[in-house]
Amino acid sequence: MPRFSKTEGQLLYKQVSEYVREKIYSKEWGVDEPIPSEHELMDMLHLSRGTVQKGIQQLVDEGLLVRQRGRGTFVIKPVMARPSSNRLLSFGESMSAQGIVYATRVVRHCVEPAAPVCAQSLDIAEGEDHLYLMRVREVGGLPVMLIESHLSLSACPGLDTADLEHELLFAAVERLSGMGIGRSEVSYSARTIGKLRGDLLQCDEHTPVLVMDQLVYLENDMPIEWGSVWMPANRCVISSETCRG
Repeated sequence: MPRFSKTEGQLLYKQVSEYVREKIYSKEWGVDEPIPSEHELMDMLHLSRGTVQKGIQQLVDEGLLVRQRGRGTFVIKPVMARPSSNRLLSFGESMSAQGIVYATRVVRHCVEPAAPVCAQSLDIAEGEDHLYLMRVREVGGLPVMLIESHLSLSACPGLDTADLEHELLFAAVERLSGMGIGRSEVSYSARTIGKLRGDLLQCDEHTPVLVMDQLVYLENDMPIEWGSVWMPANRCVISSETCRG
């Protein structure tokens, strides 16, 4: 059992957080399983209840743990997994394929002139009208991702009239453009969510998130969507299946 000391240059409650975090990251304490109670941790670590509570609360705030009244504190299981493969699927298609029931809420929907970087990405003229779309995907009332899209109206006229709370974006694009989705260029990065997006995803502004930046092309190689998907680290994971040989 580790010994905790203020002489290590780190506050005691932060040492508790690190101890519990390592138990989770090493998979010694698994998802959907309760961690030891506060009293058990006090006995195990020989620390006061206040120190243990503060250390656990930090992990609750980070989204690694959740408190359930009358049951205890549990390691959080991500709400959904995002399969990574050679097949290009929208997040809506991916969730449907996993049997996940979700709802889409359009937060912002407006036609606006393209800024220089947006125009370059979508291969349209600077200042040309394009559709800016911000959507939140929810599972069981919990927001699991925020999707921001800049969409070319020259590549897909009429897209701004589609009901994108009830029709999948890729389906609407293919219906209105008469062309299939071709390919995408994707990059991933880790960031903190910030206040605006944190409020929409119901998490603290310092919450770590995985951000997927994507440029999607139609089958004729015209850019159609340039955007980002914001995924809180405790609610979504990227999964893949690979074969050798």
